[in-house]
Amino acid sequence: MSTPGTGPAGTGIRLHAPAPGWAVEADVVVVGSGVAGLTAALRCAAAGRRTVVVTKARLDDGSTRWAQGGIAAALGEGDTPEQHLDDTLVAGAGLCDEDAVRLLVTEGPDAVRRLIASGAVFDRSAETGEIALTREGGHHRRRIAHAGGDATGAEISRALVEAVHAAGIETVENALVLDLLQDAEGRTAGVTLHVMGEGQHDGVGAVHAPAVILATGGMGQVFSATTNPSVSTGDGVALALRAGAEVSDLEFVQFHPTVLYLGPDAEGQQPLVSEAVRGEGAYLVDADGVRFMAGAHELAELAPRDIVAKGIMRRMQEQGAQHMYLDARHFGAEMWEQRFPTILAACRAHGIDPVTEPVPVAPAAHYASGGVRTDLSGRTTVPGLYACGEVACTGVHGANRLASNSLLEGLVFAERIADDIVASAPAGGGPVVPVPSTGPLQPAEARHEVQRIMTEGAGVLRSAESLRAAAAALEDLYATALTALETNGKTAVPGTDTWEATNLLCVARVLVAAALRREETRGCHWREDFPDRDDAAWRRHLVVRLSRTEKRALVVIPTDSADLPSVQHPLSQEQAS
Repeated sequence: MSTPGTGPAGTGIRLHAPAPGWAVEADVVVVGSGVAGLTAALRCAAAGRRTVVVTKARLDDGSTRWAQGGIAAALGEGDTPEQHLDDTLVAGAGLCDEDAVRLLVTEGPDAVRRLIASGAVFDRSAETGEIALTREGGHHRRRIAHAGGDATGAEISRALVEAVHAAGIETVENALVLDLLQDAEGRTAGVTLHVMGEGQHDGVGAVHAPAVILATGGMGQVFSATTNPSVSTGDGVALALRAGAEVSDLEFVQFHPTVLYLGPDAEGQQPLVSEAVRGEGAYLVDADGVRFMAGAHELAELAPRDIVAKGIMRRMQEQGAQHMYLDARHFGAEMWEQRFPTILAACRAHGIDPVTEPVPVAPAAHYASGGVRTDLSGRTTVPGLYACGEVACTGVHGANRLASNSLLEGLVFAERIADDIVASAPAGGGPVVPVPSTGPLQPAEARHEVQRIMTEGAGVLRSAESLRAAAAALEDLYATALTALETNGKTAVPGTDTWEATNLLCVARVLVAAALRREETRGCHWREDFPDRDDAAWRRHLVVRLSRTEKRALVVIPTDSADLPSVQHPLSQEQAS
């Protein structure tokens, strides 16, 4: 296994795309404009590094803007980083990196204070003037700072975007990142990207830089129903895999327990009903009004998310129901309007009034606990390539993210990445090695097919049968496009929709490979055929990288057991069995 910062050169796999027609020079290029990306950019620019921010939509259109609940940190009286650490380790179901968690919870409070100093305005108690704190699932104390009631992400995004503009940092909006540029030694040399008609450049170009920070967010769009925005198509993970980087824990996809249920055919981004609603005292009930989480866990509705999601799914199965209910009628109109105005408006827009009726909810894909493997300075296994935020796997989340730790992780590790870049001054690599495009592009319609396959076979409930069926179906998509490329040289027309579909298929195949291999139930990975947690065999991480010799193969590596060999895991039904 490679160690961070010393990995192999790329896989030799690149997306089909036109050659760059323009180029920008920089010291650092940040890909993504959420809390992680903009925090890193501001810190690098403040240290005098020429910094360029590339973002897929507008600066404020990433996942951060949609975060409702808040940001977790030991800021309240009587709370301590040690207590925050304990709650995080419990939620992570035995797979958290304790050093990473300790770093998060000890550096977190000051990182939040710096965020406030940069202009973010958090809600404060009318009585004391101190930051108002609430509870969410898995937390034993009130430690969630929030803004605008339930619009924390929007406020953080506003403050950081304003700071970026004030600092004069160069930004390229509406730009989909394509691939990492590397030199002959495998060192980072920048990225290629496609500006989608409205940015300051047009078409495919490049940003040349010896340091690239991936802050591209998640991959929720790999499933039919998700809380993620439409831009969350796993682009950063797919880019990192093609560049030869290692990815870890991708099987651990957190399904948020309480997403507004809009019907069995609902697709795309779904309205989130924040965990903070339960933190303020809302109850989960079935159609008969029975509180089914009471007695199921010491924290009842505020158990870690994987436990609540499983509780909802079990009750749905028992009753043949398609959803459960969240009952907060006892809040009253004033509390709903002041504390949860965003959620109230979303519910009413869909014909549901939480003030007078329970809210129908069901789990939906929400957060990738795994991602591009990094060390404590955010370095990946490719020299000069960093990752932070949801695209990264820092070891903080383990098998299940503790509520509201994600914004904090973005802050803390973005600062650490910037500090590492400033301290180490990544050397400019040699000339960029041109890598011909290899592997087929998927047609745009493959996006919906991938989502259908993943929802049916690798969703909340998984089994060997469902995962093998998903693996075979995903392989068929790849093989069909590959055959067309190899027999007549044809592939889908390069463009945003085909690049996104190709990235989604890439991350889906990796996710299914890891989920099929992990034969246990742990955290948010729920195997019906292996219903118990198995620490003796599976208290370890699965690290995945694209094979450099077989385009269809993945290499799945158990990292903490020397007597377990690396496994070649091609994604065909026969070889996966």
